[in-house]
Amino acid sequence: MLTIDGSFGEGGGQILRTSVAMAAIAKTPVRIRNIRSSRPNPGLSAQHLTAIEAVASLTDAEVSGLLLRSTEVTFVPGEIRGGSYRLDIGTAGSISLLLQCLIPVALHSPETVLFDITGGTDVNWSPPIDYLRHVTLPALALAGCGVEIEVLRRGYYPRGGGQIRAVITPSRISGVDFERMDANTVYGCSHASRLPEHVAKRQRDAAATRLEEHGYAADIVIEHNPAAPKGSKGHKGSKDGKGSRGGSGSTGSGITLWCGLMGGSALGERGKPAEVVGSDAADSIIRELDCGASVDVYLADQLIPYMAIARSGSFTARELSLHTKTNIWVCEQFTDAKFEIEPLDHNIRVVCR
Repeated sequence: MLTIDGSFGEGGGQILRTSVAMAAIAKTPVRIRNIRSSRPNPGLSAQHLTAIEAVASLTDAEVSGLLLRSTEVTFVPGEIRGGSYRLDIGTAGSISLLLQCLIPVALHSPETVLFDITGGTDVNWSPPIDYLRHVTLPALALAGCGVEIEVLRRGYYPRGGGQIRAVITPSRISGVDFERMDANTVYGCSHASRLPEHVAKRQRDAAATRLEEHGYAADIVIEHNPAAPKGSKGHKGSKDGKGSRGGSGSTGSGITLWCGLMGGSALGERGKPAEVVGSDAADSIIRELDCGASVDVYLADQLIPYMAIARSGSFTARELSLHTKTNIWVCEQFTDAKFEIEPLDHNIRVVCR
């Protein structure tokens, strides 16, 4: 049984999620100790429990230590299987982080896997669901992965209540040498739920103005959801602000921008002007686009497990986050893959062999 020190590197929930996913794929029993030991509330939270329980169901695994605030878990995976799964994180816990754990496992299923997940679609400290849809999934498609995500309802902190449906088709993951995708237009979605429509419009306008000042065209749709009846699916977002999406039970706003394999985002919060939200999102993607790398620093982190599984691939990034370095370490524990980090003039190149 492999033992992973959950306090290594970034020391957060990512080590847990990556370890469980890689254990399932490699069919390697694992014991994870010191889980989130340096966090203010150490051990497993609700969203971590959901992730482990979901992978356990997907693999008919034997698990011990699966309790709130537990700092040690043992996970012994069985065979990966397909089917439909309904998951409720129970809080505004991130749906995106849960999917980061589930997708690579489900890709190894002998049949299609369907997930209906309730939780947070747009919450702090995690990729917005639109980032997964428009940055992560196109990158995975280049690696031969068949994944589709539909947003049925948005969920914001603290209430959550967002709903998505993900369909993962069994796929053989290929190594990819990711190259810079030069493009002049930044696309995006500015959304607001149970708030005045002008909030989403002001976010969009501020982002577009900042992008245009830096030489990038902007094509950003508006998604406004008034206090619609819960369960209503509404309509897709539109550029003129007339669209709405499913009746979100939570209040919030945000904006996600994307261009090739680069993204940027920001969330609204009480007391933060919508113009600042839009400008912050624009600044985050401009920083990535201007550096000349092939992927942004957040996608770099997410690509590591897929490269390790394929035992090949490369990318360049502006820098390597602690999350990325931690993911490299974890994935090397479960596979024969070796990652090499090469400094360039202004960026970093990561190669998996």
